[in-house]
Amino acid sequence: MGPPSGKSRNFAFVLGLMSGTSADGIDVALTRISGKPPRLKAKLENFLAVDFPAEVRATILRIAEGSPTTTAEISQLNFLLGELFAAAALRACKKFRVSPTRIALIGSHGQTIYHQGAPGPFLGAKVASTLQIGEPAVIAARTGIPVVADFRPADMAAGGQGAPLVPFVDYLLYRDARRGRVALNIGGIANLTAIPAAATPKKVFAFDTGPGNMLLDALVREFSHGAQSFDRDARLAQRGILLPALLRELLADPYFKRRPPKSCGREQYGELYAQRVLAWGRKNKARPEDLLRTATMLTAISIVDALQRFVLRRHKIHELIISGGGAHNPLIRAQLESGLPGVRLVPSAALGVPEDAKEAFAFAILAYETWHHRPANLPSATGARRPALLGKICFPPPA
Repeated sequence: MGPPSGKSRNFAFVLGLMSGTSADGIDVALTRISGKPPRLKAKLENFLAVDFPAEVRATILRIAEGSPTTTAEISQLNFLLGELFAAAALRACKKFRVSPTRIALIGSHGQTIYHQGAPGPFLGAKVASTLQIGEPAVIAARTGIPVVADFRPADMAAGGQGAPLVPFVDYLLYRDARRGRVALNIGGIANLTAIPAAATPKKVFAFDTGPGNMLLDALVREFSHGAQSFDRDARLAQRGILLPALLRELLADPYFKRRPPKSCGREQYGELYAQRVLAWGRKNKARPEDLLRTATMLTAISIVDALQRFVLRRHKIHELIISGGGAHNPLIRAQLESGLPGVRLVPSAALGVPEDAKEAFAFAILAYETWHHRPANLPSATGARRPALLGKICFPPPA
């Protein structure tokens, strides 16, 4: 299946749409792609972030936290998010001065509202499942562009955890004959891809390390009574002190010692987890800034621990390439630098993809691979038994 008629034979413009576990809004990455692995070429042409309306974000977070809802609410939200994703794509085209008719394809990750990568008991069976919403048929109809969406289930059907999927792109971008690299994304959840020097795809492995910004954002919303959604430049956390007793209690979480492949999400580190931290703070009369500093250190130290426990014992790593919102947090960066001597921290922007654009850029590439009938999961990263064609394709209505 080649590019739709009227698109260049040499390359394709693909839009990547992404909303992560923090549910801040929709990231749109305009990507120019040509070739195929191992010589696939992808360049980020432009990037736009579009905030969700406050009421929409609050609804997403409430549902994703497992609060009571209805099938009607989930269905309505699915279609509303489809409209918002489509509007973000069209807004990006206008801002980038690129006609939608020049876009060959859209890759939409959608909005995760549930993810359980490892099978658990359900109605007498063991079931793993995931659910991303943001109706792709609506996106295709509004934009007139084919859409690839719902990437994770195909990997899970092949026995994987459906996450992380970005390692396929990390490998294409960052493999190096002489330098071992780790690509670290600190979004709501922190995840990493280990790419040993001269690695083949089977030697690449990846996993979620644990909480990224999710806990920090929840605490900031609580302390500011909803006026702020994140701790910009760690300003509040830098006014606090570390609470060793709380940190020890949080680091005792069995997840951190579990061997990869593994994935986690809001089910483990969402609102209930934040309430546990807040309850500890009330009991011990801790200041908000001290709780936030300790939570920030939890993110950084759990990442360092994961690297030391599962990566550095096996491979020589020269560079840590960081992306995601947490890459802007000076406390996290400082802890990573002090905890990983001999490993150079490199912002992903230095290698061509700004920190905030990385995941939207990745899903543009994953969509391109699906469109060309090529598998784009890494079984060594997800635990799948075999490669899988990711996603489902929605076509726009006939002209």
